[in-house]
Amino acid sequence: MTAEIPAISLESWKTLSRDTARVWTRLVLRRQIEPATVGTVVLERCASGRLREAYPVSEHDIEVRVTELPPVVLTSLLGDLVAAILAADPHCRRVIYAVPEGDLELLGAAEDAGFRFVVDVELPDGPVSLGVAEPAWVTFVDLDLERVPHT
Repeated sequence: MTAEIPAISLESWKTLSRDTARVWTRLVLRRQIEPATVGTVVLERCASGRLREAYPVSEHDIEVRVTELPPVVLTSLLGDLVAAILAADPHCRRVIYAVPEGDLELLGAAEDAGFRFVVDVELPDGPVSLGVAEPAWVTFVDLDLERVPHT
Protein backbone atom coordinates (compact mmCIF):
# COMPACT_ATOMS: atom_id res chain seq x y z
CA MET A 1 0.00 0.00 0.00
CA THR A 2 1.27 3.48 -0.85
CA ALA A 3 1.95 5.85 2.02
CA GLU A 4 -0.13 9.02 2.33
CA ILE A 5 1.32 12.22 0.96
CA PRO A 6 2.25 14.45 3.90
CA ALA A 7 0.25 17.60 4.53
CA ILE A 8 2.77 20.36 3.96
CA SER A 9 2.30 24.07 3.96
CA LEU A 10 4.39 26.73 2.29
CA GLU A 11 4.03 30.41 3.06
CA SER A 12 1.65 32.06 0.56
CA TRP A 13 0.85 28.78 -1.24
CA LYS A 14 -2.76 27.56 -1.13
CA THR A 15 -3.62 23.85 -0.93
CA LEU A 16 -6.11 23.10 -3.69
CA SER A 17 -6.69 19.39 -3.33
CA ARG A 18 -5.51 16.15 -1.89
CA ASP A 19 -6.64 13.51 -4.35
CA THR A 20 -7.55 10.23 -2.78
CA ALA A 21 -8.14 6.62 -3.61
CA ARG A 22 -7.89 4.88 -0.26
CA VAL A 23 -5.10 7.11 0.93
CA TRP A 24 -3.97 10.57 -0.13
CA THR A 25 -1.20 10.11 -2.67
CA ARG A 26 -1.30 13.51 -4.37
CA LEU A 27 -1.27 17.13 -3.17
CA VAL A 28 -1.80 20.24 -5.34
CA LEU A 29 -0.68 23.73 -4.26
CA ARG A 30 -1.21 27.01 -6.13
CA ARG A 31 0.04 30.59 -5.78
CA GLN A 32 -0.12 33.84 -7.74
CA ILE A 33 3.53 34.48 -8.69
CA GLU A 34 3.04 37.58 -10.83
CA PRO A 35 -0.15 39.23 -12.10
CA ALA A 36 -0.17 36.97 -15.17
CA THR A 37 1.54 33.91 -13.68
CA VAL A 38 0.00 31.31 -11.41
CA GLY A 39 2.39 28.73 -10.02
CA THR A 40 1.14 25.18 -9.51
CA VAL A 41 2.92 22.47 -7.55
CA VAL A 42 1.86 18.83 -7.63
CA LEU A 43 3.35 16.43 -5.08
CA GLU A 44 2.71 12.76 -5.78
CA ARG A 45 3.94 9.49 -4.32
CA CYS A 46 6.18 7.93 -6.95
CA ALA A 47 4.80 4.47 -6.15
CA SER A 48 1.36 5.51 -7.39
CA GLY A 49 2.34 8.11 -10.00
CA ARG A 50 3.90 8.29 -13.42
CA LEU A 51 7.37 7.29 -12.13
CA ARG A 52 6.27 4.00 -10.53
CA GLU A 53 7.98 1.94 -13.25
CA ALA A 54 10.79 4.35 -14.10
CA TYR A 55 13.16 3.32 -11.30
CA PRO A 56 13.06 1.16 -8.11
CA VAL A 57 10.72 3.42 -6.13
CA SER A 58 10.39 3.42 -2.37
CA GLU A 59 6.97 3.69 -0.75
CA HIS A 60 7.76 7.17 0.60
CA ASP A 61 9.43 8.70 -2.50
CA ILE A 62 7.71 11.89 -3.68
CA GLU A 63 7.77 13.46 -7.14
CA VAL A 64 7.56 17.25 -7.33
CA ARG A 65 6.03 18.74 -10.49
CA VAL A 66 6.00 22.51 -10.96
CA THR A 67 4.47 24.65 -13.69
CA GLU A 68 6.86 26.80 -15.67
CA LEU A 69 8.50 29.31 -13.36
CA PRO A 70 11.57 31.51 -13.79
CA PRO A 71 14.71 29.56 -12.73
CA VAL A 72 15.38 31.80 -9.70
CA VAL A 73 11.83 31.31 -8.41
CA LEU A 74 12.00 27.58 -9.21
CA THR A 75 15.27 27.11 -7.30
CA SER A 76 13.90 28.82 -4.21
CA LEU A 77 10.62 26.90 -4.40
CA LEU A 78 12.31 23.51 -4.84
CA GLY A 79 14.56 24.17 -1.84
CA ASP A 80 11.54 25.10 0.29
CA LEU A 81 9.59 22.06 -0.93
CA VAL A 82 12.39 19.61 -0.13
CA ALA A 83 12.75 21.02 3.39
CA ALA A 84 8.97 20.90 3.96
CA ILE A 85 8.59 17.37 2.56
CA LEU A 86 11.47 15.93 4.58
CA ALA A 87 10.19 17.62 7.75
CA ALA A 88 6.64 16.35 7.18
CA ASP A 89 7.65 12.79 6.21
CA PRO A 90 10.74 11.55 8.05
CA HIS A 91 10.54 8.24 6.12
CA CYS A 92 10.91 9.94 2.73
CA ARG A 93 14.11 8.66 1.10
CA ARG A 94 13.91 10.60 -2.17
CA VAL A 95 12.32 13.77 -3.49
CA ILE A 96 12.32 13.48 -7.29
CA TYR A 97 12.13 16.29 -9.83
CA ALA A 98 11.83 15.31 -13.51
CA VAL A 99 12.78 17.71 -16.29
CA PRO A 100 12.50 17.19 -20.04
CA GLU A 101 15.64 15.38 -21.18
CA GLY A 102 18.25 17.90 -22.29
CA ASP A 103 16.73 20.91 -20.49
CA LEU A 104 19.92 22.03 -18.79
CA GLU A 105 18.40 25.29 -17.50
CA LEU A 106 15.71 23.47 -15.48
CA LEU A 107 18.17 20.81 -14.35
CA GLY A 108 20.59 23.56 -13.27
CA ALA A 109 17.84 25.28 -11.27
CA ALA A 110 17.10 21.97 -9.53
CA GLU A 111 20.80 21.36 -8.83
CA ASP A 112 21.05 24.84 -7.32
CA ALA A 113 18.25 23.77 -4.95
CA GLY A 114 20.20 20.69 -3.81
CA PHE A 115 19.03 18.07 -6.33
CA ARG A 116 21.53 15.92 -8.20
CA PHE A 117 21.05 14.35 -11.61
CA VAL A 118 20.72 10.56 -11.41
CA VAL A 119 19.34 9.10 -14.64
CA ASP A 120 17.44 9.69 -17.88
CA VAL A 121 14.27 7.59 -18.24
CA GLU A 122 11.56 7.06 -20.86
CA LEU A 123 8.02 7.89 -19.80
CA PRO A 124 4.91 7.48 -21.98
CA ASP A 125 4.86 11.26 -22.58
CA GLY A 126 8.57 11.47 -23.45
CA PRO A 127 12.09 11.17 -22.03
CA VAL A 128 12.96 12.96 -18.79
CA SER A 129 16.03 13.50 -16.63
CA LEU A 130 15.50 12.68 -12.97
CA GLY A 131 17.02 14.80 -10.22
CA VAL A 132 16.95 13.60 -6.63
CA ALA A 133 17.23 15.28 -3.24
CA GLU A 134 17.86 12.91 -0.35
CA PRO A 135 18.10 13.39 3.40
CA ALA A 136 21.52 13.05 5.01
CA TRP A 137 20.62 9.72 6.63
CA VAL A 138 20.23 8.19 3.14
CA THR A 139 23.50 9.48 1.72
CA PHE A 140 25.64 9.03 4.85
CA VAL A 141 28.66 6.82 4.21
CA ASP A 142 30.49 5.17 7.09
CA LEU A 143 34.14 5.15 6.11
CA ASP A 144 35.04 2.56 8.75
CA LEU A 145 35.22 -0.40 6.37
CA GLU A 146 36.25 -2.78 9.17
CA ARG A 147 32.97 -2.29 11.07
CA VAL A 148 29.91 -4.33 10.11
CA PRO A 149 26.78 -2.13 10.34
CA HIS A 150 24.24 -2.93 13.08
CA THR A 151 26.56 -5.25 15.03
